[in-house]
Amino acid sequence: MVDTTISTITSSGFSFSQNPSNTSHLSCLQKLCKPKWSCISFSLTDLYFPSPRLLFGNGRHLKTSYSPKVSSQSLSTIPVPSKNYEFLDGSSEVELRLQLGGQNIQSTRDIFVDANGTSLTIKVQHSGSLITLMETNHLFDKIKPAETIWYIDDDELVINLKKQDPELKWPDIMESWESLTLGSMQLLKGASIYIVGDSTEINQKVAQELAVGLGYTPLSTKELLETFAKQSIDSWLLAEGSDSVAEAESAILQSLSSHVRAVVATLGGQQGAARRAGKWRHLYAGFTVWLSQTEATDEDSAKEEARSHIKDGILAYSNADVVVKLQGWDTDHTKSVAEGCLSALKQLILSDKKLPGKKSLYIRLGCRGDWPNIKPPGWDPSVGDDVSPSGF
Repeated sequence: MVDTTISTITSSGFSFSQNPSNTSHLSCLQKLCKPKWSCISFSLTDLYFPSPRLLFGNGRHLKTSYSPKVSSQSLSTIPVPSKNYEFLDGSSEVELRLQLGGQNIQSTRDIFVDANGTSLTIKVQHSGSLITLMETNHLFDKIKPAETIWYIDDDELVINLKKQDPELKWPDIMESWESLTLGSMQLLKGASIYIVGDSTEINQKVAQELAVGLGYTPLSTKELLETFAKQSIDSWLLAEGSDSVAEAESAILQSLSSHVRAVVATLGGQQGAARRAGKWRHLYAGFTVWLSQTEATDEDSAKEEARSHIKDGILAYSNADVVVKLQGWDTDHTKSVAEGCLSALKQLILSDKKLPGKKSLYIRLGCRGDWPNIKPPGWDPSVGDDVSPSGF
């Protein structure tokens, strides 16, 4: 058993692009728990030409004010059990109501609210010292700090935060496993998720956790293949070799490519179809997450390792939409890895909300292997990219 530290690099402070036609993907560092075991996740697409880092929260940008009670009729309440606050989501803003009972607040000068792009800190002066009521560096999404207001309503502190993306529904004030599973359902729009990587066991455990959280169907190509062949993968490998297993898994992936709301765990190792560049045609039908074991301990070295994989082109896993780097593995933290997967996928989709629809179009056109630059209907992959179908 390894000691645990989980550092999740999710998407909200780093953008980079390889292809001008593709979207940029973001990343930042969140620390949870204690040192040693780590999980680093970020979007893998477009790593070649990094653009400047987008920094948030470098200064105090909060505009505070005391104002009369604002009507909440247009806000929908999302109940949050076992929490000392009420959270409401509206079309352009979110509202947080925090109980102040027992704090003996004498004046608004006893309250300190600091909001930045993705962080929120709330403190109150009590008996000569500052007490932190709430602190998070990971709001569910970005806000407009300059438009933040707060006021006291009876024994509640009410904070209104303006969303940068009014279309995104916030399940909760903070990014967490619970809010990510709820929020991801609205973003994925039914698109399936494929888990790839060298460990079949890790792929299966993380896929199962994701499926349960999202309410998706958990599927394992290992189990499907063994049921079909009526033998274990190990005995199949001994009898017919890795090429035979990879070919069979590729056929399974073809049949699954039209499925929606599924999380598919693929085979790891050389026998896995995902390890082979020529077998990705049907994996592109869903969002792919690469679970990659690494010695990297920070964001920069993990990204450098990913860039190296893409440059040398040896590992087909670098075709994935998202990479989650694992230093060590402990099944007790499967949910933390799954959370890193969803966080990175969330920011990937927020950077281009057309991606789920594009995945759907790719499936409807027959998963021809033309991802991400989908060709017109009738395109034949055997004739190359330069030939357009007649009459289009």
